[in-house]
Amino acid sequence: MASKLCRTKLLLRRRRSFPGDKAYYCSISTESSISDESFIAHPSHYHLSSIKSKEQLLKSYTVTPPIKPWPQKLHPKRLIYMITQQQNLDLSLQIFDYAGNYHPNYHHTYDTYHSIIHKLGRARAFEPVEVLLKKLHQSDIVCGEDLFITVIRCYGFAGRPKDSFRTFLRIKDFGVQHSVRSFNTLMNILVQNKQLELVHSVFKNCHKKFGIIPNIFTCNILLKALCKMDDIQRAIQVLDEMPGMGLIPNVASYTTILGGFVFRKDMVNAQKVFDEILDRGWVPDTITYTVLMDGYCRQGKLLEAVKLMDEMDVNQVQITDVTYGVIIEAYCKEKKPVEALKLLGDMLEKKYIPSSTLCCKVIDVLCKEGRVEEACDLWKKLLRKNCTPDNAISATLIHWLCKNGKIWEARKIFDEFDKSSIPSVLTYNSLIFGLCEAGELCEAGRLWDNMVEKGCLPNSFTFNVLINGFCKVGSPKEGVRVFEEMLEKGCLPDKSTYTILIDGFFKSGLDLEAVDLLSRAAYSSVGVDIDSWTLFVNLFVKNFDATNNILDTILT
Repeated sequence: MASKLCRTKLLLRRRRSFPGDKAYYCSISTESSISDESFIAHPSHYHLSSIKSKEQLLKSYTVTPPIKPWPQKLHPKRLIYMITQQQNLDLSLQIFDYAGNYHPNYHHTYDTYHSIIHKLGRARAFEPVEVLLKKLHQSDIVCGEDLFITVIRCYGFAGRPKDSFRTFLRIKDFGVQHSVRSFNTLMNILVQNKQLELVHSVFKNCHKKFGIIPNIFTCNILLKALCKMDDIQRAIQVLDEMPGMGLIPNVASYTTILGGFVFRKDMVNAQKVFDEILDRGWVPDTITYTVLMDGYCRQGKLLEAVKLMDEMDVNQVQITDVTYGVIIEAYCKEKKPVEALKLLGDMLEKKYIPSSTLCCKVIDVLCKEGRVEEACDLWKKLLRKNCTPDNAISATLIHWLCKNGKIWEARKIFDEFDKSSIPSVLTYNSLIFGLCEAGELCEAGRLWDNMVEKGCLPNSFTFNVLINGFCKVGSPKEGVRVFEEMLEKGCLPDKSTYTILIDGFFKSGLDLEAVDLLSRAAYSSVGVDIDSWTLFVNLFVKNFDATNNILDTILT
């Protein structure tokens, strides 16, 4: 009976599958009425039956705010604060969208658009920037030029000068008139991105194409572009034509020309331009002095540069960290550590923070001239002045201390640095190298363990230093253990690794171990590079008679 019932149901299903059959349409009608009854019976029917449009449907639901607590009363200044304080970029955009779409009685303004576009632009999230600009264009919001200046700059800093230009050209589409401010911004971006020929072309057409009258800053940007192109003559011509445009060249104009001569290493003409500034009754500014001093320093004329620095002091022109850096680097180049150290001390007293590169150069020249203690004092002075030495400075000092046999002083410096900073692979390597060279392998091993525990991954140099340390004390097998760990960590051995180990094995009379080493390396996931195979074969060829059997073993 059950099987007969099943067959009947199956036949009914089959009959429904023919659209021409009345039963088919009856079944649809029945199913439709059943589904309608189910819908009407559902509680949501009473909610949805009152909805007449899509807008009403959206308003009938509550969308959860992206952050909590969400303010009950929201005004543009509050939203701008929320966007600027938010670290998460996606969340900032969600806050902006939620406020515009779901917060009751709130409408975006020009300032809120500027705020979110500035944040996205700085993070180089240009896709949402373009979407927002499109929305802004479709809105009735009155725009200002500052927003477009922001976008032009962001594209420029990201190395996209074409998009900067495109943004500049679109300004009028938003009902905003081009001004010399946005034009100068575009000119600067083109110079920064080395679109130098385009700068001159844009300048020539600024009034005809854009209705912009250039000002002194526009001309100075053009001068900068021409000097960078090493076209001093054209730059001087523009300088001479400026009064005809109703513009008077200023100190910055002449400094730009002076910089062009310095770039050419033409200090005679550079000095003439400097003297012309003085003849006009102007006081050269910090940049003018620094550019001229840099030119003299590059030619080794340190005395002239120092005289200019003294002149700055007399004329009460501010000596900046850049000015100090120029003279200090020149002293280091001329191997005058005492003078370099004194000036660096003056910098610190004036609350300037010297760059890491500058400190490394001073430490280098001090140590090269045998003034290691003074280099240590400088490192400690940087700590006292709240200019915490970074890894580059610390690694440089540790290297020189180890080189001068002051291993434990280097260890103290490392420990002191470790208290307030995170040592890098460079800093660890500098000390491990010094310890291995001094035969302090146990201490080097402890430092290695410390390095791994702190999550600082060793590189090929670290492994090579340890392997070399073991081979030097006649323990190449210990070196092999380090080598095996190197392979396990996926670090590719280089030519130096094999040179150290093979040489260590041969010196210890362990030729077969050298073969075994190369065989394991060849079958490992890392493999052996062509340089290492060449090295290995060359060592065998030099002593072919003694190593013929071993070479056969490798080849078979």
